[in-house]
Amino acid sequence: MSDRGLSVPVFTPHPLPETPETVITAEAGLNLGSQIDFRAEPLVKAGDHVAQGAPILRDRRRHECIITAPMAGRVAELEMGAGRRLASLVLYAEDRDDRHAYEVGAASDEIACGEGSAALRRLLQEAGLWMRFRSRPFGRVPAPETIPATIFVMAVDTRPLAPDPRVALTGENAEWLQLGLRALARLCNGQIQFCQDRGPDIISPNERVRIRRVGALHPAGLAGFCIHQSFPARPDRQIWDIDAEDVAAIGELLSERRLPATRLVSVAGPGMRETLLVRCQPGADLRDLAYAHMSPGQQAILSGSVLEGQESRWLGYRDRQVTVISRPSGGRPRHWLETALRQASHPKPIIATAAVEQALGGYIPAMALLRALAVGDDEAVAELGGLSLLEEDLALVDYITSAKPRFSELLRASLDRIEANL
Repeated sequence: MSDRGLSVPVFTPHPLPETPETVITAEAGLNLGSQIDFRAEPLVKAGDHVAQGAPILRDRRRHECIITAPMAGRVAELEMGAGRRLASLVLYAEDRDDRHAYEVGAASDEIACGEGSAALRRLLQEAGLWMRFRSRPFGRVPAPETIPATIFVMAVDTRPLAPDPRVALTGENAEWLQLGLRALARLCNGQIQFCQDRGPDIISPNERVRIRRVGALHPAGLAGFCIHQSFPARPDRQIWDIDAEDVAAIGELLSERRLPATRLVSVAGPGMRETLLVRCQPGADLRDLAYAHMSPGQQAILSGSVLEGQESRWLGYRDRQVTVISRPSGGRPRHWLETALRQASHPKPIIATAAVEQALGGYIPAMALLRALAVGDDEAVAELGGLSLLEEDLALVDYITSAKPRFSELLRASLDRIEANL
């Protein structure tokens, strides 16, 4: 079976190492990004010492949405912005062996007995792992009592220079992954869809867990296209997705009563002198990770891939890669009115090419979907499969077309309108 999609050539000086090194940066911060709607209620204050994995923030509207400390340390900065959105949260490393322990007995009993999920749901919410789920359509954190039709576990990533998820799922993580999958089976009535590459099986499938093999070209390894092909999202049927390393984190929580201290992250790109594969804490300081290994000159450090990554000081909440690129040379700044008019305009006409079709993997009629997004035809967007997609799924289209406004932004606007009209 031939792969569908595109190979995105992004230079990096060396291939990713096969074995990661552990790097805990001296500072860590919270970078939620614009796609996570979180109105923060602090559970700590500046100057407090917090244990790794302890709750530090919760959403003031949805108390099941909790964020935990990425490392043991002291809260150096905690500032709130407009609308109770978090402006800044920075931790300095202290007492790195201080790790918060959770009570997991009731949740473990539910998994062992195969009855109920209330205690498991409460545990995942208290430990901040509930926010690792995304529901389709619309890409929100699921409501506490929602039962999805199925859950997609993503053990594959086709973004350029992304780390191989197989490396993150070895050793103890392999055992914790199996335990985490048993926990997921308590949360939904259908099968768990485990998406991996075409190599050897990462897990042992069973009647509740099915392996789905994914091609090597982008965007085949994104959850949106895996969902669209087999379980298209509908307003009356929720589909969840979660990263396989986060499922292993659920298993570690149930087994060890604690959250993992690190995640697997690649640090690569044309602005690097050497390519790194590290295990670092969530929210790691990207300057600390990359500066010593960057090429001379003006470089930009992106949290995420070259396709949808954003320049940042801290590793993004869901990101598992860092890309360093040459900073674009500055030209004459546009007048604010010219910028506003350009942003308000419709996308320029896009020529139908094979590259545009393959940027959506050949799974969705690309030109029809882009035309519907451009004119704001929400009904057509839904009929063409847009309800299974999120912004990341159109990042490759944006990269190829350089359209303004970006199609990923138009998709978010369309999804918000559809959700508001339900």
